[in-house]
Amino acid sequence: MAKLNILEFPHPRLRIKAKPVTQVDAGIRQLAQDMLETMYAAPGIGLAATQVDRPLRMLVLDVSEDKNQPMVFINPEITPLGPEKKPYDEGCLSVPGFYEIVERTDRIHVRALNEQGEVFELDADGLLSVCLQHELDHLDGKLFVDYISPLKRNRIKAKLEKAHKAQA
Repeated sequence: MAKLNILEFPHPRLRIKAKPVTQVDAGIRQLAQDMLETMYAAPGIGLAATQVDRPLRMLVLDVSEDKNQPMVFINPEITPLGPEKKPYDEGCLSVPGFYEIVERTDRIHVRALNEQGEVFELDADGLLSVCLQHELDHLDGKLFVDYISPLKRNRIKAKLEKAHKAQA
């Protein structure tokens, strides 16, 4: 397995809309394992392929307390299971060190392929629902900072750009 580089806001490739995975093969399974390793090392609870510069509709997550229930979603599609939205304090591996309140649909249904290419479906609420929606946004070129005011977003962008320059 290999730890992958996570792109950070405002990197332009974070805005690319991911393409569907056309074939689940050994390369996709390896990418899933590499993404899980990267997510756990970061540490995080979710990671989209676009965050590691792979423009594919694929994400991994693990919202378990013990970090021992990894999940792989290939070509995920979600459907809201009602109009209720709830606020949640979100962070992001591509926007390190920043957290903001984002309102998301409380309950969703997801349909995806697993790492064997088999279709599976599940209903999600709470943290799993939030994480799935957050990562699916990445696959559509959207970040959680897009839900906050332009003033806050620009402040975060300026701070991260300053930190990137200091690291260079």
